[in-house]
Amino acid sequence: MALALSVLPAHAQGAAASYPAKPIRLIVPFPPGGGTDILSRLVATKLTEVSKWTVVPDNRGGAGGTIGISEAARAAPTGYDMVMGQKDNMVVAPWLYKNLSYDPTKDLTAVAHVAYTPVVIVTRADSKFKTLKDVVDAARAQPDAITFGSPGNGTTIHLAGEIFKSAANIKIRHVPYKGSNAAMMDVLAGNVDLLVSSLPSAISQIKSGKLRPLAVTSAKRSTSLPDVPTVAEQGYKDFDVSTWYGLFFPAGTPPEIVAKVNAEVNKLLAQPDVKEAIHAQGAEPQAMTPEQFGSLLKTDYAKWKGIVQASGATIE
Repeated sequence: MALALSVLPAHAQGAAASYPAKPIRLIVPFPPGGGTDILSRLVATKLTEVSKWTVVPDNRGGAGGTIGISEAARAAPTGYDMVMGQKDNMVVAPWLYKNLSYDPTKDLTAVAHVAYTPVVIVTRADSKFKTLKDVVDAARAQPDAITFGSPGNGTTIHLAGEIFKSAANIKIRHVPYKGSNAAMMDVLAGNVDLLVSSLPSAISQIKSGKLRPLAVTSAKRSTSLPDVPTVAEQGYKDFDVSTWYGLFFPAGTPPEIVAKVNAEVNKLLAQPDVKEAIHAQGAEPQAMTPEQFGSLLKTDYAKWKGIVQASGATIE
């Protein structure tokens, strides 16, 4: 990245050198306590500590994360408003919502990939469900009797549950929440049977013994939960659903500012304490250039169009 900056025109280098001249707002498109919030606050804290920037998280939850993304897309492209997007609201929501106000491939600029994580299917520790097979057997015996919570309609996590229902040929009832934390509380209280969640949102309750993990949805087991089998291992060949998190600016943000933020975030992701903190949340840190991250966005955007259409899911 240093080489890339060195060949920019002099005026561009000057703009990058003076950035940031004031606090940066980091829009968090989910309520406090969930996986997106945890990773956003880690990045904000470390940029403040290590890079000596002032980065202020601003939670703007609702509508599966699309409200916060919409706000970022409308912001001035000055480099002082960025958002922690994820697969949910960047590549799934556009195919679910009929009147979404943004096109992620046109209205936002990929800045820095932060981490990726599998989705996890969990139940309360004292639940009668000990394995994923127990859930399937019970659902076949009593269709629609079992409930599963998610952080919202249209999220990758919600669709992971729907895709599993289809793969297992069962009927279980989805209960959407406004964020992971609210869903978590209802599972712990026994108000819903299962929780489909990002691993960062659920791992502390798993580690404390309050939640029992039944499966992870990625192709491989999670390094954070190596004893938990994948859905594919339990009889559902090629099942693979995971999510990613990354920073975006409004489209039109100067490329020299994009490059500077990318370089700073990638430096953080290489630090042992940051890697450890991300792993502790059940996620895997992964640095990319803005071009690599932009390519991932476009590839997943096209891929999930087919997945959403095949599921038949829509949100008004």
